Amino acid sequence: MDVTVRSPGSATVINAIATGCGSAFGIELYVTVQTALKPSKTIFRAEKGVDTTLMEICVRKVLEKFNVKTGIRVQTSSDLPVASGLSSSSATSNAVVMATYRALVDDGIVSDDSLNDYDLINLAIDASLEAGVTITGAFDDASASFFGGLTITHNPRREILYNRPMEEQSILIYMPNKKSPTAQSDVARMKLLAPWVKLAFQEALKGNIYHALTLNGILYSAALNSNANIALDALDSGALAAGLSGTGPSFVAIVPDNALDRVQEAWGSYPGRVILTGVDNVGTRMVEHG
Repeated sequence: MDVTVRSPGSATVINAIATGCGSAFGIELYVTVQTALKPSKTIFRAEKGVDTTLMEICVRKVLEKFNVKTGIRVQTSSDLPVASGLSSSSATSNAVVMATYRALVDDGIVSDDSLNDYDLINLAIDASLEAGVTITGAFDDASASFFGGLTITHNPRREILYNRPMEEQSILIYMPNKKSPTAQSDVARMKLLAPWVKLAFQEALKGNIYHALTLNGILYSAALNSNANIALDALDSGALAAGLSGTGPSFVAIVPDNALDRVQEAWGSYPGRVILTGVDNVGTRMVEHG
């Protein structure tokens, strides 16, 4: 029986690497996973050039949780750029873990109430840590991807401090012509930012999400040698907030409709591409099965 699960990426409000506390919101760019149990054979398929290691670890974590031995076919597709700072790893791990679990449920191997949402997220984060695709476990990214909307989190405790729907706005993403895997980032340099990232985090807790996103994004741009002028150009063109997402290389801007053309034009002067998307308030979910 086939199971299909779709999981959104997320954009950064507060990068948790400096302090352990973070915030993110879901965006309408997705990883889609199809699974089906097989008598013995295990097959992993991803788009060209995408490593399947994370997928394999996610499946193993779920099967080990229930001490189940089975073959499985797992196929992923995505419109979410990898190594871009948009939580492609969190979206992949959330989707693969949920799809594997739902396949076991649909085949009657485990009961429907065997795992709750937090069990699924924790399995996904454990898989991401084992695969080496995250530094902090990315609980902020993972929870925004899983539940949708805005989350504010304490990553070491894997605790959601706040979760609510994000205000519907157009989201512009600037993608330079390069990738930036999170695990290869300079952690020591980012931790130098801790006192100022804490100020941005306090703004997020107060509900000043746009201020928090912009301050965080400019701070991390300095630590990671990204061009903060990209964010400033968006703000100058009418964006409500703009900054580096994750450890980059992508920048995200929250833009009112009357400023979309101006921000797109400003970012069009940089090499790369600009993606227009929106806020995802739904999160990871099964979209079809049977």
